[in-house]
Amino acid sequence: MAETVILEDLLTLTGAAIAPAEAVLTAAKDKLNEITVVDGRVSGAAIEENQCAVHGLAWLATYVESLRQMQNWANRLNEQGKFGETEQLIHQIAFGEYLHHIAGGIPMNQGEVVRLQEMGLGWDALSGFQCTEVQTLMAKGNSQAARMRLVALMQEQSANITVGFSGLEEELEMIREQFRRFAVEKVEPFAHDWHLKDELIPMEIIEELAEMGVFGLTIPEEHGGFGLSKASMVVVSEELSRGYIGVGSLGTRSEIAAELILCGGTDEQKANWLPKLSSAEILPTAVFTEPNTGSDLGSLRTRAVKDGNDYKITGNKTWITHAARTHVMTLLARTDPDSKDHRGLSMFLAEKTPGTDEAPFPTEGMTGGEIEVLGYRGMKEYELGFDNFEVKGENLLGGEEGKGFKQLMETFESARIQTAARAIGVAQSALDVSMQYAIDRKQFGKSLIEFPRVASKLAMMAVEIMIARQLTYFSAWEKDHGHRCDLEAGMAKLLGARVAWAAADNGLQIHGGNGFAMEYKISRILCDARILNIFEGAAEIQAQVIARRLLG
Repeated sequence: MAETVILEDLLTLTGAAIAPAEAVLTAAKDKLNEITVVDGRVSGAAIEENQCAVHGLAWLATYVESLRQMQNWANRLNEQGKFGETEQLIHQIAFGEYLHHIAGGIPMNQGEVVRLQEMGLGWDALSGFQCTEVQTLMAKGNSQAARMRLVALMQEQSANITVGFSGLEEELEMIREQFRRFAVEKVEPFAHDWHLKDELIPMEIIEELAEMGVFGLTIPEEHGGFGLSKASMVVVSEELSRGYIGVGSLGTRSEIAAELILCGGTDEQKANWLPKLSSAEILPTAVFTEPNTGSDLGSLRTRAVKDGNDYKITGNKTWITHAARTHVMTLLARTDPDSKDHRGLSMFLAEKTPGTDEAPFPTEGMTGGEIEVLGYRGMKEYELGFDNFEVKGENLLGGEEGKGFKQLMETFESARIQTAARAIGVAQSALDVSMQYAIDRKQFGKSLIEFPRVASKLAMMAVEIMIARQLTYFSAWEKDHGHRCDLEAGMAKLLGARVAWAAADNGLQIHGGNGFAMEYKISRILCDARILNIFEGAAEIQAQVIARRLLG
């Protein structure tokens, strides 16, 4: 079977396909530069006027980078003698599918497909796709036979944590195994009940995660953390989110708060706050978004007024995750009342008293109410109101006003890498429950998994999870090596969120009517997956940011 399904000289074929894909991207960038760059600078007005084409460029670049990283993954495994049948099938299906998308249309979501002509390109842009290698991959790479064989191997190897070798070093795989065991034992059996009852994740889980080092994972050892890599953070987030996105997201708040303090805090603030964050002695929450601003952080209206050495904060915030039982808020407010953009914003480490069910917001000057949500329920979402809420002057991050927006921007790489990892975990959980259901469920005298369209859905879940995984690992590698990686992190988040939603949607389809019943886990996974395209930068904002980096 393997000899008839796997393409001969696969790595040669896929290696030769990279340059034609890159040529299409170069042509698209050149064409869009012509219409968006004015007097040597990218024009915001031109970007907005040509938004579909510009965002399409971001998706095209993401696909090309995905193929590059899949080729790097395959080459590494081949050198290590680990490029087996499963990995080869994943690799050829990935190239067969994504080359077709580049040529015929890239799905930005279910209802928006961007095509090359929208970016001003004609068929001549695909001249490189006429080579034998690309044509072979497009014709034979993602065949029904390849997908069916991959699913057969997935059933044989069901005890493996990932479908195919991840390509990570042994130490990171040991971390994966540790957190996978924790998720299987302590999270998965209870997550659906937490969701249905809309309950906060039990404090016992948080305490155990603290003992395992989750909240200080990437905080330097001199500040009480473990000093591990962003790659380790990705693996931990991936496996915990596979158990339940709420648990996988617990570390996000500490990651953001620690990154803010590490990048922008004073020595005294680092010494005071980082050890407490690392040990989970204090739990943080991020307080940035306002009711009428959404992604437009530069127009925030919450104000911080100097009162002696301290500040009084007044205004409203919304979509604040895990707000009630936390001890400190990384709070963005306007300290310059005359400013109209991001330059008047400052970041505060605003202390508060953790609440209870009876009194969720007991701190003077602060009120709050819960926002009922479809999914992502384990920490709850809140609206907050501040009325002369007092913050100590020493808790102005960095001790200098007007730096808040810049300080926040410095955290976006890590936050988006972590969100991409959460997306992989959610997608993997969709694959887990859907594959088991397809094996167990009998229709017309056989298991659902024996039907090609069911098996094909499962195969594409596995393939796209690996693509998103490799793109995310690459962005983490770049971050760990001190390279600017906002582009790579943005791409990982953009693709990962789409892959998670596609996996959850297809998983529910495999469940049929049962998937629409709340008692089945896939209904929760679908709700949880939907938020990934919105938070930490909505897909449209993410595409805009990526495109602006590419142009000019």
